[in-house]
Amino acid sequence: MAERNIRIGIDVGGTFTHAVAVDGNSSTLVGKAKVPTSHSAPEGVARGIVDALALLLKTCGIAPENVSFIAHSTTQATNALLEGDVVKVGVLGMSGKGLAWLASPSTALGRIPLAAGVFMETSHRFIALDESISQSAFEGAIEKHLLAMKDEGCQAFAISDAYSVDDASREEAAMAVAARLGLLATSGSEVSRLYGLKVRTRTAAINAGILPKMIESANMTETSVRQAGISAPIMIMRSDGGVMDLASMRKRPILSILSGPAAGVAAAMMFLRISDGVFLEVGGTSTDISAIASGRAMVRSAEIGGHKVYMRTLDVRTIGVAGGSLLRLSKDDIIDVGPRSAHIAGLKYTAFPAENSDSKSYKVKLVKPLPKDSDDYLALDTTGGVAHTLTPTCASNLLGLVPQGDCAVGDIESIKSGFSALSSYLSKYGQGEEASKQLASRLLDIAAHKCIPTVKALIAENKLDPDLTLLVGGGGGAAAIVPYLAKVMKLDHTIAQDADVISAIGVAMALIRETIEKQVADTSAQDAILALRAEAVRSVEAMGADPATVEVHIEIDSKTSIVRATACGAAKAGGANEQNALDDEGRKAKAAQSMRVESQHTQEVCRSHFFTIYGANVSRSGSFFSMPMPFLRSTSFALRVVDREGVIRLSARAGAARACTRDGAESAIRELIEAHATWGDAGKVIPDILLLVGARVVDLSGLLNDEQVLALARSELASQPPQAEVLVVAKF
Repeated sequence: MAERNIRIGIDVGGTFTHAVAVDGNSSTLVGKAKVPTSHSAPEGVARGIVDALALLLKTCGIAPENVSFIAHSTTQATNALLEGDVVKVGVLGMSGKGLAWLASPSTALGRIPLAAGVFMETSHRFIALDESISQSAFEGAIEKHLLAMKDEGCQAFAISDAYSVDDASREEAAMAVAARLGLLATSGSEVSRLYGLKVRTRTAAINAGILPKMIESANMTETSVRQAGISAPIMIMRSDGGVMDLASMRKRPILSILSGPAAGVAAAMMFLRISDGVFLEVGGTSTDISAIASGRAMVRSAEIGGHKVYMRTLDVRTIGVAGGSLLRLSKDDIIDVGPRSAHIAGLKYTAFPAENSDSKSYKVKLVKPLPKDSDDYLALDTTGGVAHTLTPTCASNLLGLVPQGDCAVGDIESIKSGFSALSSYLSKYGQGEEASKQLASRLLDIAAHKCIPTVKALIAENKLDPDLTLLVGGGGGAAAIVPYLAKVMKLDHTIAQDADVISAIGVAMALIRETIEKQVADTSAQDAILALRAEAVRSVEAMGADPATVEVHIEIDSKTSIVRATACGAAKAGGANEQNALDDEGRKAKAAQSMRVESQHTQEVCRSHFFTIYGANVSRSGSFFSMPMPFLRSTSFALRVVDREGVIRLSARAGAARACTRDGAESAIRELIEAHATWGDAGKVIPDILLLVGARVVDLSGLLNDEQVLALARSELASQPPQAEVLVVAKF
C-alpha cells in the first residue's frame, strides 16, 4: 500500500476552528473536524488549533507519520491589535549626525493607533552616529538605550536606521546586542526594503508589539504538534494568501494580520483551481469578495489603525450581507437586508428550526438586535418560546437555489410557514405560495444589489472579461447569496464542494510565499530585477518550497521606483496525480465551455506534455463610458490554457501562442512582442508575456520593455535542457 501524503489545514474562525485533512496526491478531502474557537482560553486561539488537530487525527485515523504538511490560519495577531493585547515597545532610531534632525522625529512614534480607541505605547531613544565611532562604543550606546527603555516597561524593541534599506549592517549589529541581552526585537530592514523611515519604523514597532504573544502561541503549537508525533513542517497563513514557516512567523508575525479571508482565496486558487473569476466567501454576517486574475489573487498595501504599514494583504472587500442577515421592515415592505445577523440577535433560522418549535405558530415581531440598532428587524415568535427569523438562506431554499447536499439545505415546511407569516404582515404581497416567492425574491434582490457594485468594480479593476467572469461561492452561506447574484448579473457561477470548510482546505493547499520589494534608482536595470528575483526564490526555498515548483512574478511601479518580486512554491511532498487526467476531447470541451462557444468552433493552438492551448473567435458586446452597448460588438481570438486535469490555468480575452524549445524561446518571445505591441502617448506598449515551462506558469507580465522580459525569461529557462518544451503566450 502506498504511503499516504496528508496535508492538514486548520482555519480559526470567529465561532469554530475547522480542521481538514486533504490527500496531497489527489487533492481530495479525507476528513474534517471542528471545535469551538478558544478565544477565552489562557493560551488564546492556539488551544483550539491543538484541540482541532487532535480530534481530526483521531476521527480520521491518520497516523502522524503520514502527515506531510500542516498549516493553520490564526486570528491571534489580529485580535491582539483589536483588543490592545500588545506590549510597550522601545523604539531605537539611528542615523548619521547630518540627518539626525530629520530622522529623529520620524522614529518618535508616540502612541500608535491600532483600532478604534486602542493604542500601543512606545518609548523612544535616538542615536546620532559619528562615522568615526568604534564598534565597542556603538554597541555600548545601543545597550545603554535598550536597557533604559526596558526599565521604562518596554518588553520588545524596534530598531530603525535611516538608510538600512541600502545598508542594514548597523541594524544587524544592534539586533545582535538585543539578542545578547535576551530582548525581543525587530529591525526596520526585516519588515521592509522600502524607503520611508516613518512607515518602516511604524511597521517594525507594531511587529515588535505582538512578538511576545505570537512567539508564545507559535511555541505552544509547535510543541503540541511534535508531541503528537508529527514531524512535518508547520506553516502559518499570511495575509497575502501564502504561508510562512514558524521561523518567519517568530520574526514577522505582522504578516499573519488580516489573514482571515486569505485562506478562502487560497482554496479558490489551489483546490478549486480558478484562474479567472470573483470569489465570494459567504458567512453568516458578512461576505468577503475578491478577484482572481491569471491564477493570482490581487493584493494591496495594508493599513492598521488608519495608517499605512509596509506589508501586503489580499484585496478582499467585505460586504455586510450574508447567509444569516436579518430583514428590516416598513409597514408594507422589506426595506433592507443586514447588516445585523441572526447570530448576533440570538435568533434561529426558519431553515434550521429549534427542536420542539411549532413553525405553524410563527408570528411577526419587530426587534432591536443591539441597543444602538433600529427597532425594525424581523423576528418570528413561536408558541415554543424560541424566536426565529427569515434570512437569505431561507429565501434561497424557498426558491430552489440551494444545491442538494449543500450544508445550507433547510426545513422547507418551516421556511414556507415563515414566509406565510411575513406575507400576512405585509399585506401588499397577498397570500399563498406566489406571495411567498415574491417576498423571497425581494429579499435576495436587496442582498444581491449590495454585492453587485463591488463585483463590478473588481471585474473592471482586474481587467476580467465581464462576459465570461465566473462567480465562485465558498463558505457555509454561499448558496444563500451566489446563485441569485449570478442570476441577476447574468454570470455563470459555481458553489465550491465542501464550501463550509473551504477556508481550512485553503490553508492545507496554500503555497509557501514571500514578497521582496525594493526601491531602485533605475527600474529598467535588469541586474537589480534579477537579484531581487533570486532573493525571493532563495527565501521560499529556505522555508521548504520544492525548487521545481517555485514561480516568481515581478511587478514594476515606475512611478514609485518600486520593484516587487513574489515567489510561490509548494512544500516538498508527494507528486502530481496522473489518475485525474482528461482526454483531448474532455479538455477541449472545458475550454469551449469557458469561452462560451461550441466545441466544434474551438481549435488547438499548440501543446506541451503538461498543457494544451485552445483558441476560438469570440464575439462580445461593447460599451460606451461603462454603459453596455449590445449593438457595438467586436470579435477577438480568445485563448484558454488547459492542464492535463482539464483545469483552466490561464485565460486571455485576446491572445496568441507559440510552441518552441528552450533555445527557440527568445525568438518566439520577440516575434510575439513585435507582432502585438501597440504605440501610444507613453511609447511602445508590449503585450503581457507568459511562459509554460514543464508544469509551471511563468508570468512575465507587468514588465516595462522587451529586454526586461527577455532577461527574466533567460533566468527562468537557464536550468532547462536545450530541447525542453516551452509554450509562449501573449495576452493583449
